Amino acid sequence: MRYIGIFLAAMVFLGSCRDARIHEEQQWGKYFAEYGIDTADACFILRDNNHEAVHYFNKDRSITRYSPASTFKIFNSLVALDIPKVPDESFVIPWDSVERWSPAWNKDMDMREAFKVSNLGYYQALARRIGKDYMQHYLDTANYGNKTIGGAVDSFWIDESLKISADEQLGMVKRLYFNQLPFNDRAQRIVRSMMLQEDGDSTKLYYKTGWGMDGDRDVIWVVGFAERVEEYKEHENSMNKSDERRYPYFFAMNFGIASDDQTQKWFDVRVDIVKKILKDHGAMRTED
Repeated sequence: MRYIGIFLAAMVFLGSCRDARIHEEQQWGKYFAEYGIDTADACFILRDNNHEAVHYFNKDRSITRYSPASTFKIFNSLVALDIPKVPDESFVIPWDSVERWSPAWNKDMDMREAFKVSNLGYYQALARRIGKDYMQHYLDTANYGNKTIGGAVDSFWIDESLKISADEQLGMVKRLYFNQLPFNDRAQRIVRSMMLQEDGDSTKLYYKTGWGMDGDRDVIWVVGFAERVEEYKEHENSMNKSDERRYPYFFAMNFGIASDDQTQKWFDVRVDIVKKILKDHGAMRTED
């Protein structure tokens, strides 16, 4: 299922004067091929906000919708904090005593830890607290993917009911960064802080991973943004008193593998690929 991507196709059809802002990066295919991933089965889309430019690898896949899997925890958190069903990220949901595949999930925990370890049980309980009506309202208001919940409010993002494209994911994290989503500023600020995975001196990397299904194949996601930090002596009258400027780069990546593929440590590979492409573009320092 495909749609006209908000950055790729829309900009193309607005006129040739804007076409220069869209750049196909065929060389990025080597970063997938390095791990044995079929390049036809992979995509990466990056918005360089500083230059008002979109760079992509594999346009067709970038505008194809797949189950968001655990990347939906970004949205799920925003809804819970906006209602609010959750007062803040320290809200604890007791473990339901169901033994799940990840030992890290089998205990009481708060939202911040649940987000970090991608605790499915916590977020299923959270979705039940939110309820179908609220969840559907926010899916519609934020225009999230195909906006489809299907039968169960606690599994629609993993059972292939809800689907979203890499292009749409990129648009969502860009809006999140600038507080432009239909959630209160506090909720967006908290979720951004939970997405911070690497806090380096020259680059801060924010993302959420996901591992979903597409028929008999698995779809692996990484969605987020990088901030490249530059020291800059501001004028004494400048509103920025930190002598530091942050340049954001928004990205979304997914690729498909056979469900039984154990040729690579895919949990690590997905983040390695993101970092290599960000460094290729200059969004991350090579030493990071």
